[in-house]
Amino acid sequence: MSKQVITLNCDMGESYGPWVMGNDSQVMPLIDMANIACGFHASDPKTMADTVKLAIQHDVKIGAHPSYPDLLGFGRRTIAMTSEELTYSLIYQVGALKAICESFNTELHYIKPHGALYNDMLNDHSLFESVVDAASCFAIPLMMLAHPNNQPFLDIADRYEVPLLFEAFADRTYMSNGMLAPRSETGAVLTESEAVISQVEQIIQYGKLITLDGEVIQIDADTICVHGDNPHALKILEDLRVIF
Repeated sequence: MSKQVITLNCDMGESYGPWVMGNDSQVMPLIDMANIACGFHASDPKTMADTVKLAIQHDVKIGAHPSYPDLLGFGRRTIAMTSEELTYSLIYQVGALKAICESFNTELHYIKPHGALYNDMLNDHSLFESVVDAASCFAIPLMMLAHPNNQPFLDIADRYEVPLLFEAFADRTYMSNGMLAPRSETGAVLTESEAVISQVEQIIQYGKLITLDGEVIQIDADTICVHGDNPHALKILEDLRVIF
């Protein structure tokens, strides 16, 4: 069976000042798309610039990775915001990274929300519309979770003429409703390369995967994500590159 053409993406640039997160210099050569933090859950202007330069060096597409304004919680807490507050907050973050990209004569290619915002927009269509509204200002695609029922999201995005990129996760398990298993659940994060490769091969070859609760669901993905804050991310990416 022929393999689907698919890319690897990873959350990058999540250090902040002297605090270091991830291993960007070693991970960047192994990926195709870098989701760069924009300062509201992690990162700072110099970290953003350094990560952009690293992506350019390795010919990696650059994406904005904005979040709720939650630096203390690493963007993993839901923050109550009006639709306008959220849209403008995202425009502010993405605009900052876009300006840094332009200072290096390179382009911003897509937007992928982070953490709680990413999860919340998948459960609330009005919230998703606020995110799409922000993405429409930049005329670039929005990345979101590949889901068994993507049509409502496609309908909203079409109204704003925003293309969607669908991703699946290499190192996260799923529930039968197509959502990611909560990190609080045992087995929600895959750390062994064998388990990760097995899940990715299911997605690439069959467009399906086995959920944490034992069901089989359909997943049609354009790109595969490995979390940069997974302590085994480097090993996982090295092993995945063998099958890509």
